[in-house]
Amino acid sequence: MEGTDPVNKKLTAALSGGAVLVVALSGCTSSSGDKGPDPKLVAWAKTVCDAVPAQDAKIKAANAAISTTAADTAKPETLQKTDSKAFQDMADGYKAIATSINDAGAPPGVDGGAKRLQDVVKSFNSLAASYGDLKKQVDGLDTKNQGKFASGLQDVAARMTELEKKHQAGTESLTKLQQGEVKDAIAEQASCKKISASASPAAG
Repeated sequence: MEGTDPVNKKLTAALSGGAVLVVALSGCTSSSGDKGPDPKLVAWAKTVCDAVPAQDAKIKAANAAISTTAADTAKPETLQKTDSKAFQDMADGYKAIATSINDAGAPPGVDGGAKRLQDVVKSFNSLAASYGDLKKQVDGLDTKNQGKFASGLQDVAARMTELEKKHQAGTESLTKLQQGEVKDAIAEQASCKKISASASPAAG
């Protein structure tokens, strides 16, 4: 499919790093020694972690679908349909994670916990909105005109590259949320360990 193939590769490249954002919320090594985290904090961590794996899997699958379709040099209609569904799934996934973390409330007994939590919620909601916008943009592409479609796909790839800043902000907000006993409590959760194990090796 001449004309869109280079754009497909750019679209695939723009995905790098996006799918693994939630791995920042993973089971890293506990650091508090023998005492262990507050049981209330452990219960909070379980609420957060149990809600994440399904959405993490949805986001990763959406990224994989975009990459696979782009690599296969699919027809414009196929690309549009696949990308549209993938962006919707990613928007839904990030929104669901934000909702789950927000519903869990601030981690108990943590100074500034409410502010840190809201920063995470804000970051994930922002990502959800951005992917929702990308879905609308893809839905509006002209699949009947190869030149216009390629140009439109180029714009989509450019916007995805810009989203990397939001992914970084999301990762940073999660890291700040996981300080001290919060990190230790999350480290005890099998569901968060599952996310870590399914992703690329990361520092814990």
